[in-house]
Amino acid sequence: MNHRREFSIPFVGLKPGVHEYNYIIEDKFFDDFQSQDFTNCNAQIKLLLDKKSSFMILKFEVGGSLQVVCDRCNSQLPLELWDDFTMTIKMVENPEEMNEQEDDPDMYYIAQGESHIDVAGWIYEFINLSIPMQKTCNYENMEGPHCNQSALDMLKKMNTDEKKVIKENPIWKGLEKFKDLD
Repeated sequence: MNHRREFSIPFVGLKPGVHEYNYIIEDKFFDDFQSQDFTNCNAQIKLLLDKKSSFMILKFEVGGSLQVVCDRCNSQLPLELWDDFTMTIKMVENPEEMNEQEDDPDMYYIAQGESHIDVAGWIYEFINLSIPMQKTCNYENMEGPHCNQSALDMLKKMNTDEKKVIKENPIWKGLEKFKDLD
């Protein structure tokens, strides 16, 4: 992965307190990562770094939009991003050992001699976590401009054909007598 300087924050020279960083993330950002399930990313990341004497709190606010493929009708679906994530960064003697033992995914350890922290990996992760697992057009918008009507018609047809097959299948014939037993 390329080391990109714009995502490396030199925290050593920062005074204690809150510092703000803003990033615009587009599709080019993801070239160094694996292929994505979305396109046309236009994400805005607001990072608030609260520096303390022996630790830092990083608050990532994710906003913007991107396009995903609808899981139901397979058409392009615009999706708004809105989420926030918090990371606590502690400076310790043995960061590798501490990171291996840590159960909290929002806690990260770095060496006391470190002077920079790279946030590109977290930005990548938090954008992906902002996308819902199931990406579908809303039921109330199924007749809307983003739905693939021919795919929806095919799904409706397949659903009625499936119900017909179940009713006609002789395997289930004898089971009706057990339906209302209590």
